[in-house]
Amino acid sequence: MAKLFLLRHIKSKWNEENRFAGWTDGPLARNEIYKAKEIAEKIFQFLDKGKMKDWGHFTDISTDDIPVFVTESLNEKYYGDLQGENKESIIEKYGKEKVRLWRRSYKIAPPGGESLADVYKRTNLFYCKYIEKDLKLGKNVLIVASHNSLRSIVKYVEKISDEAVIDLEIPYGGLIEYEFDDNLVMKNKREL
Repeated sequence: MAKLFLLRHIKSKWNEENRFAGWTDGPLARNEIYKAKEIAEKIFQFLDKGKMKDWGHFTDISTDDIPVFVTESLNEKYYGDLQGENKESIIEKYGKEKVRLWRRSYKIAPPGGESLADVYKRTNLFYCKYIEKDLKLGKNVLIVASHNSLRSIVKYVEKISDEAVIDLEIPYGGLIEYEFDDNLVMKNKREL
């Protein structure tokens, strides 16, 4: 039975500063680094222990047999004109409800940016072409991504409606495990 693990990144400096990060790949927040070790320990329990050289030092992990893919297809939602701006300043300028819709609604995009529907199309093309293929082969897959990329994948996997996805939250460092049968029907979901 194949498993899919979805992991939301830990807070970046921009997240901590309450800025729209979008496609910016900033440094991790200093006080969040310790969480990386906790998350790594959760993930490592699912890896083949024979491929690990030393559990005590995460930099010594052998990943030679573990394929890693980096793709723009799983990028966070592009916030367009809002990228880099402080969220509170944008709320003062445009109003709380408009900003909430830009951030959470399925079809409404911020000025010059993407809607969650746009992110859904982008992430799910990749998911259907590559991730489902590996899951059908019985491989376990870990996706580490940002909030909206993961929300779009969860929407697809759990068949969540456009309206219900507005309220979907995945915390920083949140790890979700899905188990599928041979036909990719979800059999189990756990938040780890």
